[in-house]
Amino acid sequence: MNRDLKLYLQQLWQSILFWSVAMSVYAILRYYGIDEEVGITVIEEFRGNSGVLKAVIAHLTIGVLIGILYATIDFFFDTYSSNKLLMVYDIIIRTLLYFVFTIAVFTIVLELFSTLYNIALNTDRGWWKEDKSFWATVLYIILVSFVFTFIKIAIEKFGKGVFLKMLMGKYKTPQEEKRIFMFLDLKDSTTIAENLGHFKYSQFIQDCFYDLNEVVPKYDAEIYQYVGDEAVLSWPYKKGLANNNCVDLFFAFQQIKHNKSKYYLDKYGIVPEFKAGLHGGALMVTEVGVIKKEIAYHGDVINTSARIQAECNTYEVLLLISEKLLKDLKTNASLSSTFLGSVLLKGKQEEVKIHTIDKV
Repeated sequence: MNRDLKLYLQQLWQSILFWSVAMSVYAILRYYGIDEEVGITVIEEFRGNSGVLKAVIAHLTIGVLIGILYATIDFFFDTYSSNKLLMVYDIIIRTLLYFVFTIAVFTIVLELFSTLYNIALNTDRGWWKEDKSFWATVLYIILVSFVFTFIKIAIEKFGKGVFLKMLMGKYKTPQEEKRIFMFLDLKDSTTIAENLGHFKYSQFIQDCFYDLNEVVPKYDAEIYQYVGDEAVLSWPYKKGLANNNCVDLFFAFQQIKHNKSKYYLDKYGIVPEFKAGLHGGALMVTEVGVIKKEIAYHGDVINTSARIQAECNTYEVLLLISEKLLKDLKTNASLSSTFLGSVLLKGKQEEVKIHTIDKV
């Protein structure tokens, strides 16, 4: 399956699930037992348990449609315009689109349920302007959107599955996990920085990492940290091996830079090249910090990954991988590996066998 389509479908079901639950909860909070409240008049169709059920179905339908539309808008902006628009314009345009489509969804659902249950609901042009129930629902949607955005940011920050584990306190004490790490570093960074100057060099790195972020979600990677002109990526071991994600991400990143070579040459006079080191295995993960909490990884795996990447200069290659990790990969006809030898990495007592991988 196309990786863009896979990513869209993943975002789609998450959005549909969230908004379906959120709108169903809103319907229950708003209509359950309301006909028993003193001084409140409710139309017959929304009285009692059957009325609440109708309201839940209506709001569930709204939630599904909103989930589809919001996910589609977010995917389009994240894929095609996130690097081209200033954040303030991005937020304004997205908000306007959300609002317009929300009105459309409510109008469609109101007309549908008016027909199904023969209820006299107002769906005339501009109905929403004076409808207090609509604006109350919009306020709820805005508040819930903040929750959804917070969850997305937390997941992006800590990685899929990690945020929930943090909430449950799993990493309060160190836990052992098996992961793959990639250290990705800009080649000839010192020379480039001297030629460009610190301001333009900063823009250059920013553009490079924008391109990297385009491929990271498509290959199920997590960005552990940025350190200057270096990025550290990580995968749960099985996810990194699946479809050769940990290797194919590097070549996808290269392809993006190749496709944008004219842009880089026109703006900076150079096309960036990155070198990478890959290794995997068991290590410890724990929550550190109080004022600023982070997930930290400790162990030989992360140190070895960094030192394998440092050997790229020695062998004049862009990608190195440990033999241990290579054996677990299911390389296909599009990839070829070359054994380079055993090296005694700095700070280690045992030699590590390393290979380079190329696209055929």
